[in-house]
This record gives sequence, structure tokens and C-alpha cells, in this order.
Amino acid sequence: MAYELGEIKQIRKNLGLTQSELAEHAGVSQSLIAKVEAGLLDPTYSNAQKIFDALDNIGKKKQVKAEEVMSKTVVALDPEDDIRDAIKKMKKHEISQIPVIDNNKAVGFVSEAILLDSIIERKGEKIKDIMQDAPPIVSKDTDANLIAHLLKFNPLVLIAEKGKIKGVITKSDVLRKMYKS
Repeated sequence: MAYELGEIKQIRKNLGLTQSELAEHAGVSQSLIAKVEAGLLDPTYSNAQKIFDALDNIGKKKQVKAEEVMSKTVVALDPEDDIRDAIKKMKKHEISQIPVIDNNKAVGFVSEAILLDSIIERKGEKIKDIMQDAPPIVSKDTDANLIAHLLKFNPLVLIAEKGKIKGVITKSDVLRKMYKS
């Protein structure tokens, strides 16, 4: 990431670091960090690079990954399941959307709204008759901010590793992880 010298103080504070901690990670003195942040000194190129690299590395380590947010218990439906079975399963597990998986491949999803619509419209009896397109699938190392963005447009995101579904993330999972009280 490209930084400006004037941004160092704000980035450091956003990462929850003291000047001494940043200096230690960057391999420079705390007084150098203080002078750069105060605008009293333009560091050498190599020292500026050390500071920027340290900020990058610390920032990457502090990012929340999908693996930390995901629910490892994946409750799923089969395309051949009955709509009534879906309702029972969703009620039992207290979930409002559920992926449809066929041979460990995500083929769609069903939500409470889809189920309600299918009952009112009498659209079908099997999940394959009413399911929507498969939700996005990401790796366990995907940044939680990207997942939060995907959840603006999708009711759930699946986590896969080596082609196998390993977890699921919904909006409530992200909110629970990011806003612990």
C-alpha cells in the first residue's frame, strides 16, 4: 500500500500502536517516529520504507479472516429435499437462510423469504424447484471486510478449502465477531 509521511501517525493509532512499538517493528528509533509524525524530519528513503513496511505487515496481521468469523457447522439442504424438511431444519437450527449442496458442491440457497413465497405461490415441493443461485464461495483467508461487502448483496457466503465446503458466514456472524461487547 502507498502511504504518505503525513499519514503515519493516524495509521499507527488506527492499528493501536505506540510510537515505540512502531519503531521496534520498523527497526528505527522512537525519536525518529516522533519527529516524522510531528513533521520536523524527512526520513531517509530506507527509513521511510522500513516504517511503511512495518505498518503494512502489522495491518495485515490485524485483519480478521473468514476462518475467524465462519460458523464451522454447515447446515445444508439437498436439492431433492422437500420444502417442509427445509422449514423444519431452519426452525431447528434457528437460521433464516441455508445453502443447498449437492455432492459437496454449492448449487443454490433457500431463505425464509423464498420459502414463504413458494408456499404462497405454490411453486413446487422440492428445494430444487425454488432455490436461488449459489452464494459466493471464498477461501478461509479472505478478509472479513470483503465478506461484509459480499453480504450486502448475498444472504450468506460459503467458505471452501480444497473444493470442500468448510463453513458459512451470514451477516449476524460478521456482526457478532466485529462488534463484540
